[in-house]
Amino acid sequence: MTKTAWVFPGQGSQAIGMDAGLADLPMATQRFQQAEAILGWSVPGICQDLDHKLSNTLYTQPCLYVVESILVDALKQRGENPDLVAGHSLGEYVALYAAGVFSFEAGLELVKRRAELMSATSNGMMAALIGFDRDQLDQQIQQTPDVVLANDNNPAQVVISGTIAAVETVLSQVKAKRAVKLNVSGAFHSPLMADAAAEFQPVLDRVSFAPATIPVLSNVDPTPAMEAAILKDRLSRQITGSVRWREISLQLPQEGVQTVVEIGPGNVLTGLIKRTCTDLALKNISGSVDLSAISN
Repeated sequence: MTKTAWVFPGQGSQAIGMDAGLADLPMATQRFQQAEAILGWSVPGICQDLDHKLSNTLYTQPCLYVVESILVDALKQRGENPDLVAGHSLGEYVALYAAGVFSFEAGLELVKRRAELMSATSNGMMAALIGFDRDQLDQQIQQTPDVVLANDNNPAQVVISGTIAAVETVLSQVKAKRAVKLNVSGAFHSPLMADAAAEFQPVLDRVSFAPATIPVLSNVDPTPAMEAAILKDRLSRQITGSVRWREISLQLPQEGVQTVVEIGPGNVLTGLIKRTCTDLALKNISGSVDLSAISN
């Protein structure tokens, strides 16, 4: 039997209309109602908003969590279940939900507070580099205080994060085919998020984690784990820790995974994985119209 991993994208994959057709799925209406009670605003309303509210971290993260969780519910109601899960940054919360670690509501409460804290951050910046010399980049980061490798996405694509001066210094010293400054409010996945992480910790402490029903690969530690305490500890380190997606991708075939299904808008993760592990079969479930493809 083919061993399958479900992976969940994070911020940056959102798209206007990404909720299209979800209202017709079982439990979707209930999920949207539960979400509105917790958030105080309508997820479908934001997903359809043409004033780009969806690109605001405050709204992006909860909307992605809700949309991806509904797709998880729909797949499980069809009798589909993964052998392993992982999520990119915010996507890790959906992975934990899919693995039965916490309820939909508990996960959304966490995501809501995470989004509030991260959107309120105003110091630092992030930049993506594509096509670069890895040794040169690593050396420059080591030589430059206040900048870190925030997202190690694949061998040819990373994101650095830190103070504005430090990120600018690295960009000026490292040759890359393309360098893009990201439109985010702060230096996510870096030590500059320590205050936000400290404020988030009491919220995380109040949520009970159950042992995962399937192994989870975490952003800060890409080895499989199912123990509740380990998964909570890893999540507590995620706001300031690096997203080690390249290592997660490499771990998938080591765990015997043959097929990877990206669940959520777009195909960012399958694109990253394809460049790291060329032998994996890749599928995408971006919305209700794609659900039938999971069985093909």
